[in-house]
Amino acid sequence: MANEKKLDCVILGLLAHEDLTGYEIKKRMDTALRFFWGASFGSIYPTLKGLVEDGLAVKADIAGGRNKITYSITDAGRIYLKNWLEVPVEKDELRYETLSTEERVAVFSEIYYDKGWKAYIDGEEVSYFRADYVLRAMVVPPGAHTIEWKFRAPRFALVEGITLACSIVILLWLAAAMVFRMKNEKLKMKN
Repeated sequence: MANEKKLDCVILGLLAHEDLTGYEIKKRMDTALRFFWGASFGSIYPTLKGLVEDGLAVKADIAGGRNKITYSITDAGRIYLKNWLEVPVEKDELRYETLSTEERVAVFSEIYYDKGWKAYIDGEEVSYFRADYVLRAMVVPPGAHTIEWKFRAPRFALVEGITLACSIVILLWLAAAMVFRMKNEKLKMKN
């Protein structure tokens, strides 16, 4: 679930508080969530349609002068949202969501440092380059994508292996010490 688009979860989070129309969801995004999340009507309504098709939300027509459609979260939607909220936050990673109709160059306000940082689009490793002397940039294909930056120290696997080997040696030493102590206690009991 970590690599999936998150707009569905954001919308489900809003619907968990109250039933909303697509317009009201956009209004919440533009006000209360504007510093954390942004979405256009062009992404909200297809996401709502997908949530309804997946059984995570239901829609209802409101009788009145204007045809209003409100959306409500289902029990399955609450479970889906709860599962997403329980996924632990990973350290040393950055995530971005993109939506474009054509190939674009994305410039990230992150310092370019090529030792240890890996870039991924929808889980596939991609190359990136330096932009404006100090920033990171990459070419992003058209469509909706999740861009991830992950930092792994250059010799992380080596350090991880050394740590594992040392841990095994310590555990073996402790086991040997316990066996030696038990043998000494048995000898003392015999004497």
